[in-house]
Amino acid sequence: MINIRVVVSVLSFLYVVCIKAQDVTMFPESTKVLKIEPSKTDSRITTANTPHFIAYNTNNTKGKLLLFIPGTNGIALKGPMHLFSTAVEQGYSVINLSYINTPAIARICKGDNLIKNADCAEDFRNRRVYGDTKFTLIEDMPYDAIVNRLTKLLVYLIENDKPGNWERYLENGEPNWNEIALAGQSQGGGMSAFIAKTHLVHRVIDFSGGWDYSAKNKIANWYFKNSKTPLERYYGTYHVKEPTANVIIETYKAMEIPDSHVHAFDLEVPQGKRAHSNGVRNLGYKEQWITLLGDGN
Repeated sequence: MINIRVVVSVLSFLYVVCIKAQDVTMFPESTKVLKIEPSKTDSRITTANTPHFIAYNTNNTKGKLLLFIPGTNGIALKGPMHLFSTAVEQGYSVINLSYINTPAIARICKGDNLIKNADCAEDFRNRRVYGDTKFTLIEDMPYDAIVNRLTKLLVYLIENDKPGNWERYLENGEPNWNEIALAGQSQGGGMSAFIAKTHLVHRVIDFSGGWDYSAKNKIANWYFKNSKTPLERYYGTYHVKEPTANVIIETYKAMEIPDSHVHAFDLEVPQGKRAHSNGVRNLGYKEQWITLLGDGN
């Protein structure tokens, strides 16, 4: 008689082994991969506690950090691994951040909420990025904020992964933004651009980064605000077949991203997949990724 618990246990073990093997074989041979639950870095965190994904080349611990912020419903352990492998090849250390990414801004900042507050999207992002509690339409706690999660993860890595030389990404207890390149997809792309508006970052790559509004058919005011990160460090992408392509292009124009830095992806989208996320997952874009990432050393 087959012992179901034993079978399940073995299958679970094999699944973990396969995941770990995939992590290693997809990256350069000298890559170290870490998976760390946010609660291990800050015991107050209990929501969105799936592990952060970290990867870096053990032979190169002086490069910049690529902080990737996933989109709505994104799980850090699910990649996009080919993009991260390319980033490691380009000299970056990589963190794919686990954070609260639901509900999406588009589900909250609409209808009456938008009529009452034209800056709903900006206030939403301020709470999710920095922990500003003035915005009450989402329940994220201050310690759940993107910046706190990143800061506490860096502190944890400094203490527990000495060979990674993580100290260079933290300055006076805060992220050393000039050593950090930001990238993200959908909601995460918008978060990356939002942070770059108020901090001088090494680079920012907005993959189909969202469509915030301040009124019906009017994109959000924050897109037009001045940026502390020079405009020549901004990059944006979209897929020509995604439904909101025209609005995404409009946000890039509002942010004054140079035309030469905006990439229109147009490879065929595999059946059952979405054009919206194809730009970060399709290995056919590797040459464009290299251009977008630049030199991480």
